[in-house]
Amino acid sequence: MATFLLLSPPSFTCNRMSEICLSVQSLQLQKGITCSSVCLQKQKCDIKLYAVPVRAFSCCFASTPSASSRADSGRQRKHIPSAFTAPNGYQRNRMTEFEVQLEELFNEVRMMTMSGRKNDAVELLQANYEAVKEQMESGAIGIEQAAVLDIVALGYITVGDLKFVASVLDILNKVVDSLKDSEPFLDSVLLHMGSMYSTLKKFEKSISAYKRSIDIIEKKNGEDSSFLITPILGMAKVFGTIGRTGKAVEFYHRAISLLESSRGFENEDLVIPLSGLGNLMLKEGKGKDAETCFARIVNIYKKLYGEKDGKVGMAMYSLANAKCARGEADEAVTLYRRALQIIKDSNDMALDASVMEKMRIDLAELLHVVGRGNEGRELLEECLLINERLKGKEHPSSVKHLVNLAASYSRSKNYAEAERLLRIGLDIMIKAVGPDDQSITVPMLNLAVTLYNLKRDDDAEQLALEVLRIRENAFGKDSLPVGEALDCLVSIQSRLGKDENELLKLLERILIIQEREFGHDGKEVIDTLKKIVFYMEKLGMKDEKFLLQKRLSMLRMKFKNQMQY
Repeated sequence: MATFLLLSPPSFTCNRMSEICLSVQSLQLQKGITCSSVCLQKQKCDIKLYAVPVRAFSCCFASTPSASSRADSGRQRKHIPSAFTAPNGYQRNRMTEFEVQLEELFNEVRMMTMSGRKNDAVELLQANYEAVKEQMESGAIGIEQAAVLDIVALGYITVGDLKFVASVLDILNKVVDSLKDSEPFLDSVLLHMGSMYSTLKKFEKSISAYKRSIDIIEKKNGEDSSFLITPILGMAKVFGTIGRTGKAVEFYHRAISLLESSRGFENEDLVIPLSGLGNLMLKEGKGKDAETCFARIVNIYKKLYGEKDGKVGMAMYSLANAKCARGEADEAVTLYRRALQIIKDSNDMALDASVMEKMRIDLAELLHVVGRGNEGRELLEECLLINERLKGKEHPSSVKHLVNLAASYSRSKNYAEAERLLRIGLDIMIKAVGPDDQSITVPMLNLAVTLYNLKRDDDAEQLALEVLRIRENAFGKDSLPVGEALDCLVSIQSRLGKDENELLKLLERILIIQEREFGHDGKEVIDTLKKIVFYMEKLGMKDEKFLLQKRLSMLRMKFKNQMQY
C-alpha cells in the first residue's frame, strides 16, 4: 500500500514527485520476497517428493564456508566469511554431506519458484516439514532437525508464504532454545532466524537471535573475528528499523572496524556497512555524517573500477542525496547529473531501470526547488517518453510520470496543462483496473487539487468525495490515505461555504488519523490543529479552543527549538 502524506490546503502543496505511488501492485500481483541468507539445493536421492530423506542425521557435523550465512548482505554476500569452521577428517565429510543435502533442497525450491512451479516447491517443503515433525515426535530433537526447519522456513520465504514461515519459526525457536551453544550449525541457524524474524517484523525476536549468534561466534573465534560481520550488520539493520539509532550506529561502526582490520581501508566489502550507516544518517537528518559515508564509497569504487564505472555513478547519486540533505542544492544537482551520465555511458543499467528512473525524478524535483523548473520538466518528459516507448502509451506505469509532469506544470501555474495530463492518466488507470480500484485515486485526487486551483470547486468536490469513498472501502475509514482525501475535501468545501460544524467534524477526524499514525506530538498534526482552532473560534467554542491552543503553542515551541538545535 502506498504511503500518502496529508495535503496542506489551501495551497495543496504536491507530495514529493519521487514519492508519488499509484499502487500498481494491484495490477502486478508479484510481491516477491527473496532471502539472501543462503543458497541451498535439492538432494540427489530416489525420493521424488522431498529431498531430505526421513532418517536420523549424524550429530557430528560442522558447516563449511559454502553454507555461510549471507543474511542482509546483498550481492556482496560472497565476500562475507563463514561463521563456521569445518573439522578435519570423517566428521567433516559427514557434515559436508548433510550440508550439501540442505543446499540442494533450497536451490531446488528456488528454481521451482523461479520457473513458476510454486505449488511443486510448496509440496517439496511440506514433505520435508512433515518428515522433520515425525522425527521430533519420535524423540529426535537436535541440531539436525533445527537445520532442516531452518531451510524449510527459508524456502517458504522464497515462495512468499510468510504465514507458514511464522509457524515454522515458532517450532524452530523451541528447538534452538533447548540446544547448547556448542552445537555446530547453531550460529548459522540463529543468523537465519534473525533475518527471517526481521522480514516478519518481529524485531525483538530478531535481535535475540542475532545476539545469541554473535555470542556463540565470539566464544568460538574471539571478539575480533570477521565471522561476526554478518550478524552485526543484521543487528544494525534491525536497530535502525525500530528507531534505536544509537545502537544501530554502534553496530555499523563495529562492522566497519572489523572489516578495516581484516581487509584494509579500501576493500569493497566496506560498501555494505557504509551504505547502511549513510542511509541511516540521511533518515536522521544528519547530512554531514551521511556525506562522509557516501564520499568514502565513491572513493573506494573509483580506486577499484575507475572513475567511469556504473558503481561510481550509483555511489555519486547517494552522495548527491547527502548534499541535498545539507542544503547544498547546486552541488547536489552537479553530482546528480554526473551520476546519470556515468551510468548511461557505462551501459551497466538499462535506461528504463527503476533506479535510473528514480534518479531522474529526484534530480527533476531538485531542479524545481532551485528554480530551474524547465530543466526539471525536461527530465520528467524523458521519463515518460522512455516508458511509453518501451511499454506503450496507455500502460499503467506511465501514469506516475503523467502525474509528476502535471505537478511540474502546477508549480508553474499552468493548471490547464496539468488538468489535461491528469485526465489522460486517470483514463488509463480506469481502463486498466476499473472505476473502483484504489489505484485510480492518486491521479483523481491530484485532478481535484488542480480543479480547485482553477476555481472549479464543484467539480473538485465531486472528485474528492469519490476518492474518499474508494479509499474508505480499500483502506478503512481511519487510514492515512483517507486522511489525505479528507484534508483535500475540507479545503474545497470551506471555499464552497459548507456548514462549519461539519467541516470541524472532518478536521477532528483527520486529527485522530494523524495522531494514530504520527503520535500526539507529531509535527504533522500542527496544521490540522491550527484549522481546528480557527473553526472553534468562529463557532464560539472557547473552552475547547483554549485546550487545543495550548497544545498547539507547545508543539510550535518544540519544533522551533529542534530547528534551532
